[in-house]
Amino acid sequence: MAKFVLAGRADCPYYAKAELLADYLQKNLPDFQIFKITQHPQVWEEWLKDLCDKNKWSHKNSPIIWRELLDRGGKGLLLGGYNEFLEHAQLYYDVTSSMTTELMKAIAQENLETHIEKELEKEALKDLINPLQVWITSASAPACYNLIPILTSGEVFGPDMEISITLFDNKQTEEYLKILATEIQDLVSPFLQGVSICTQVEEAFHQAHVVIVLDDPTDKEVYTLEDCIRSKVPLCRLYGYLIEKNAHDSVRVIVGGKTFVNLKTVLLMRYAPNIAHNIIAVALGVEGEAKAALARKLKTNPSHIKDVIIWGNISGNSYVDLRKAKIYRYESAIWGPPHFSRPILSLIFDSEWVNKDFVASFEQLTTTGKQFGGILAAHSIATTLKYWYHGSPPGEIVSVGVLSEGQFGIPEGIVFSMPVKFENGTWVALTDLPDIEISEQIMTRMTSDLIQEKLVALGDLINFQPYQPDSKGKTVEQ
Repeated sequence: MAKFVLAGRADCPYYAKAELLADYLQKNLPDFQIFKITQHPQVWEEWLKDLCDKNKWSHKNSPIIWRELLDRGGKGLLLGGYNEFLEHAQLYYDVTSSMTTELMKAIAQENLETHIEKELEKEALKDLINPLQVWITSASAPACYNLIPILTSGEVFGPDMEISITLFDNKQTEEYLKILATEIQDLVSPFLQGVSICTQVEEAFHQAHVVIVLDDPTDKEVYTLEDCIRSKVPLCRLYGYLIEKNAHDSVRVIVGGKTFVNLKTVLLMRYAPNIAHNIIAVALGVEGEAKAALARKLKTNPSHIKDVIIWGNISGNSYVDLRKAKIYRYESAIWGPPHFSRPILSLIFDSEWVNKDFVASFEQLTTTGKQFGGILAAHSIATTLKYWYHGSPPGEIVSVGVLSEGQFGIPEGIVFSMPVKFENGTWVALTDLPDIEISEQIMTRMTSDLIQEKLVALGDLINFQPYQPDSKGKTVEQ
């Protein structure tokens, strides 16, 4: 049995000619076997050098052909290049090749395209086999504890995706992280391939596919609002640098927390500009609170309420837009099938409650810092990730904090919560929604703080002057 190996640069015409000849011999001679190897032109020379060094051969060009002698205990016998293979075929098998130069070039181009397709298929298969690397910052935070069971349930990334979780926090939390990691392993989740901890900054976000940024507890005493704002910069600068340096090229970063969520998101974008479009801020917590308050008022289930839009500063001066909000399965004189809905504002006749009590409840949550408890924060992050990977429900409006490019009249360069939909692994702002124009007064109120926060953080503004609206608190649009 004659066993030959034919290797060459994927776009090499002489490899193409040798391949056709080898295929003919293998088809017509029962004792002739050929094994073919192609390499991308960019890696061919290095691959050939390594092969020759390993076997102590001397060969410089494409293709290279050798005879395997494994059945005789040998490492392989170098035949040579195209000319040597052609001579061998003529001498031993009385066969030659009459391929034209044009055909050689055409097949060489096909070989290159086929090689690239196979490499892409290998990478895609590798992604299916390798677990999704999920990193959670400030992993000692309560939200992380509540988030883990949801991430390992298979509902967020899908039943066909295994994940590996890395808990990232400072050195002082190491013992707690070890206990948490053990508890996560005890879940015995079929979707969890591994869990590890990291307290070394330089190792952070290695090959991360997903980075979940939670509130970072600080031991530093902060005396002024300006100091608090500026204190967010060093960590965001560090995270941004490390994510760009260490994470996977397609990494998705999702920012949650109780304070300065928009600011932290825009800072991460500044220090990780190459992945800015893949950094978003979670607004579903505020949206969930709004739906729950409306459901209590209407004595219904919060899950029956859809399309409540959250504009502006997620953890500060935002505005709840009910103009598109709908309610399903509402028990009233008018009843319909499950897909039948009614506008929320047509069912709430108490405008004073909408403009005062409803608004005041959100103002109190913001001023006391009690919004986004651990359970709600975890659920909001997990749901946003689920939509990001698998798409949001068709026709449903989702609120997310993203970088403004001037949509809806929002000033460019700030992170602003706005209506979007998720599809095909990305988000799209719903700029074609009718009748959602924002008045200049409301827009100024929402953007003033966000613009000032960014300027103070970057040192372009010394003092922060909170916007003083005519009426306090958040606004509800009717």
